[in-house]
Amino acid sequence: MADTVDVEAVFRAEYGRAVSVLVRFLGDIDLAEEAVQDAFTTAVRTWPESGVPPSPAGWIITTARNRAIDRLRRESSRDARHAEAVRLYAPHLFAPDLHAPEAPPEEGPVRDDRLRLIFTCCHPALALQARVALTLRLLGGLSTAQIARAFLVPEPTLAQRLVRAKAKIRDAGIPYRVPRDTDLPERLGGVLAVVYLIFNEGYTGDPALCAQALRLGRLLAALMPDEPEVTGLLALMLLTESRRPARQDADGVLVPLPEQDRTRWNRELIAEGQDLVRHCLSRGRPGPYQIQAAINAVHSDAPTAEATDWDQILRLYDQLMAVAPSPVVALNRAVAVAETEGPARALDLVGSLDLGRYHVLHAVRADLLRRLGRTADAAAEYGLAAELAGSEAERAYLERRGREIHPPAT
Repeated sequence: MADTVDVEAVFRAEYGRAVSVLVRFLGDIDLAEEAVQDAFTTAVRTWPESGVPPSPAGWIITTARNRAIDRLRRESSRDARHAEAVRLYAPHLFAPDLHAPEAPPEEGPVRDDRLRLIFTCCHPALALQARVALTLRLLGGLSTAQIARAFLVPEPTLAQRLVRAKAKIRDAGIPYRVPRDTDLPERLGGVLAVVYLIFNEGYTGDPALCAQALRLGRLLAALMPDEPEVTGLLALMLLTESRRPARQDADGVLVPLPEQDRTRWNRELIAEGQDLVRHCLSRGRPGPYQIQAAINAVHSDAPTAEATDWDQILRLYDQLMAVAPSPVVALNRAVAVAETEGPARALDLVGSLDLGRYHVLHAVRADLLRRLGRTADAAAEYGLAAELAGSEAERAYLERRGREIHPPAT
């Protein structure tokens, strides 16, 4: 017998798939969302008595499609609206490549539908924050309230972003399709950036966001197996996520990479991530996500922090600076320089970086100053980094480090 847990599991696994299919049938994101939500509401009411159907996704898609058709019929006050309902009900009369009514909708190009929706959500005409929010809403199934909490904005503000994004898609006629081959490299970069941003937001806050990003990463990797940067991003997220069990102590305070208990790392995720990195390397088409994944693979190979191959990491950062230079990459490279050439040389490199109020810059400066014996300066940098930190776990760690090296006067 079905219960609420069964429906919730299907929701998490199939919501994005169902919305994707319904958007293709209806051509309207809002109507597709409402139809899918109605179908899940019906499932909550009926499955406890009838049981989970053999194809839960197919049941949801079929029910949602029928609900949408019924709604269009009820609202059809003009012949055009009625004709639209007929077209949806009997698509074989209007578009022979679509399914006849009796065919289960999930037998169609569902995987392509989800890929189309990802690229629609991440269209460059939309603001980055709107892309992230829309992707989480439509493909991740997160509620408006959940997304607002994750990004620390009021729920009405987030709701307005979603409304504006959907309106822009509709009014600008943004196509619901995968870009042409000639447009794909430019568009794919934006999609990957959105997925990685979702992952990073979750890694310092809500683990559910990481789970959603990993699901999207796996989906993209399955749908685009010939794109090495897609594989590289998935590998990067898996290797980073593998360290989550060791990333905080019992009090919720951040534990930095060198101090983590490596026996707590998730070896299954590490093995999967390393396999993907090896696959990327065999392709010979290095890109930023692949190189970052390779750096994380080197860290995951080391049984202890002292055994880390920092020379190899530095070479990889040199390659990353050549492929995708940025102040953040330069900062991370400086950390590797500190391990290979000493903290003084690294401090010189960090001093030339312009990263504004980026808290990691001050945390790195603090650690380098500490290693050079300049404890008062290091404590001040730890304090500034704590003020700017984005998560409570990071803030607690930085404050504690500042107190440890420079206790307040009593």
